[in-house]
Amino acid sequence: MVESPQIRRWVLATRYILLTVIAAIMVYPFAYMISTSLKTRSLALGSPLDIIPTEPTLQNYVDVFRLADLGRYIANSAFVSVTSTLLIVFLASLMAFAFSRLRFPGRRLLFISLVIGLALPTMMLIIPQFILARDLGLLNSTAGLIPFYVGTALAFHTFLLTGFFSTVPRELEEAMIVDGAGLWRRYWNLIVPLSRPAIATCIIFAFLGTWDEFAWALTTLNDESQRTLPVAIALFRGQYSTDWGMVFAASIIAVLPVIVVYIIFQRQFVAGLTTGGLKQ
Repeated sequence: MVESPQIRRWVLATRYILLTVIAAIMVYPFAYMISTSLKTRSLALGSPLDIIPTEPTLQNYVDVFRLADLGRYIANSAFVSVTSTLLIVFLASLMAFAFSRLRFPGRRLLFISLVIGLALPTMMLIIPQFILARDLGLLNSTAGLIPFYVGTALAFHTFLLTGFFSTVPRELEEAMIVDGAGLWRRYWNLIVPLSRPAIATCIIFAFLGTWDEFAWALTTLNDESQRTLPVAIALFRGQYSTDWGMVFAASIIAVLPVIVVYIIFQRQFVAGLTTGGLKQ
C-alpha cells in the first residue's frame, strides 16, 4: 500500500506531537523539583504550574548544608558507593572471566544458579540479611552496608559481563597462551581492555544502585552520623510539616554525582549499547 505525501506528513506530525507530550510528562517532575528548590518556604506549595519562581533564591541549598549537615551524608554515600562499585565491577569481571573463558566441573550448574538468583526479589532477602548482619556485627555501620550491596549486585553484573566476555575472539587469547601468558595476564591485558563498554555500563549501574539504595540502609542504620544520603533526605520530612524547598534542594544535590558518573562513562556506555545492537 502506497501512502500519499499528505498522509505521511500527518503521520510524522502526530508522531512528533506524541513524542513532545511524552517528553514533557517525563521532564516536568524534574523541572518542578528544581523550581521548588529555588523558592522560599512560603511559596514552595504554590501552584504546580508555576514552574518559574518569581523570586528565586539559593537559601535552601545553603540551609541543607548549614542546618542538616548534608556534607556528612554525602561523604557517607560516596564512601559506600565508590567502594561497593569498585568491588562489584572487579569481582563480577573475575567471575565473568571464569564463566566465559574457563572450563571446570559444575560451571554450567553454577551459572544457572546465578541466573535463577536474579529472579529473587531483593526485599524477600531483607530479613535473612538482617539476621546475618546482626550476627556479624555489621548493623548501624556505614561500612557494614558494603558487603550486602556487593553480594546482591554480583549476580546481575556477572551475568551482564559474561555475555560480553564470551564475544571476545578466542584466537586472541590463544595467541597470548602461545606467548606464555597466564590467566591474570589474559584477563587484565586482553579481556578488560576489549570490554571497556561493558565495564563502563556496569560501573554506571553499580554506582546508581548503591548511591540510591534506601531500604537496606534505612533498616540497618540507626545512628544519625552513619546515615547515607537517601535516608537523610527521607528523614527531612517532619511529623507535622515539611520544608519541601530543602527536601528538593537536597534531592537535586543527590542527583548530581549520578549525572557526573554518567557523563564520564557516557562514550563507553553508548558504545556498549551500539555494539550490543549490532551483534548477531
